[in-house]
Amino acid sequence: MAAIPITARGAERLKAELNRLKAVDRPNVIQAIKEAREKGDLSENAEYDAARERQGFIEGRIQELEGKLSSLQIIDPAAVDAGDRIVFGATVELEDAESGAQVRYQIVGDDEADIKEGLISVSSPIARALIGRSVGDVATVAAPSGNREYEILDVSYR
Repeated sequence: MAAIPITARGAERLKAELNRLKAVDRPNVIQAIKEAREKGDLSENAEYDAARERQGFIEGRIQELEGKLSSLQIIDPAAVDAGDRIVFGATVELEDAESGAQVRYQIVGDDEADIKEGLISVSSPIARALIGRSVGDVATVAAPSGNREYEILDVSYR
């Protein structure tokens, strides 16, 4: 399995989710199944069916997280020495060539991407267009509404 790039912050979030699933969610759903069984007939017991479905989701997510955690390549953006060139972990400030609007994004792993927090996936179209470029370059991004051009104003690693 190929290494999955992720920041240290993203890896900690995945570990915290795994710990919560094992320590809180799994015991809660086991208790819910036990209580539903005590009510008798399981063939028409909606609470039992819902608890079993939830248990399946929790167990599947635990397996998924354990698999991912075993193949993570944790990258500390503050330790990256790429100068003003954009690589994984970079925080970039961009200006839309058409509207003049400025945005700031950090390029992170797929599992930690959250556009609302300015975290974009390394495999997203905008990140792919930015990787390898430097301050002052113009990157063309294939967007659903057509090609967009962004000027790279700043690159930092934090």
